[in-house]
Amino acid sequence: MSIFRKRKTALVLGGGSARGLCSVGVLKAFVTHFGEGKLPFDMVVGTSIGSLIGAAYCSGMSVKEIEKRALRFTWPNLVDFGLHKTGLIKGDKLESIIEGLIEGATFDNLKLPFALTTTDIHTGEGNLHTSGDLVKLVRASCSWPGFFNSVEIGGRLLADGGIRCSIPTKEAHMLGATFTLAVNPGFAISGAKIDNAFKALVQSVQIMGDELNSYQAREADIVIKPGLSGEIGQFDFAKAPYIIERGEKATLERMDEIKKKLWRFF
Repeated sequence: MSIFRKRKTALVLGGGSARGLCSVGVLKAFVTHFGEGKLPFDMVVGTSIGSLIGAAYCSGMSVKEIEKRALRFTWPNLVDFGLHKTGLIKGDKLESIIEGLIEGATFDNLKLPFALTTTDIHTGEGNLHTSGDLVKLVRASCSWPGFFNSVEIGGRLLADGGIRCSIPTKEAHMLGATFTLAVNPGFAISGAKIDNAFKALVQSVQIMGDELNSYQAREADIVIKPGLSGEIGQFDFAKAPYIIERGEKATLERMDEIKKKLWRFF
């Protein structure tokens, strides 16, 4: 933990499933201005799909390669159905994708300090991880109950970090960050007609999630929120090119502001 106490600036990557791929675009924008491997932050903190993208970057994978692999995120590649206690999807395919992205990296040998969040599905407790089995923890952080099976680690059943902590700005501050840039993918609040119970349930989750995101992002010094409409849902991995482009565009539009604020910390 001591390595984090010395750090000042943090990039905070929020969840959002397919919408969270906008974080790849954010990284692309920083590569354009600072160069590959020269992210102007001292640490990365991620939740849900933000933990997957963050772990891949901190392991040393190029942003170009991360984008290439993100474009292959399709439901056939992600989903392996099998009824379990906490989800309809086993998650073994997801774990294989994670392994391919971090390529054997551990918390101890990452190129850049990294932390992620999970939620204890029994107690409701939010957890911040800076050590442990990186692959299993990223898998847990991406596993929304009811869809992906939760992951048992250390006697606890861990699930998606976004349940309790959709944008881990507070957690970045806990690790010593005095400047945070948070990526808020937002939720897909659709204006479509609500004409059945399932649509009503989904819409209610989107509304609650959007409010949680807005609340947790307030603690960040800068918030990047790409202009993703309510028509872009959490399951729209087929729209990855557009989602990534929106993340890059939103970041480039504010790059002068970002650089001015960042220079104070160098």
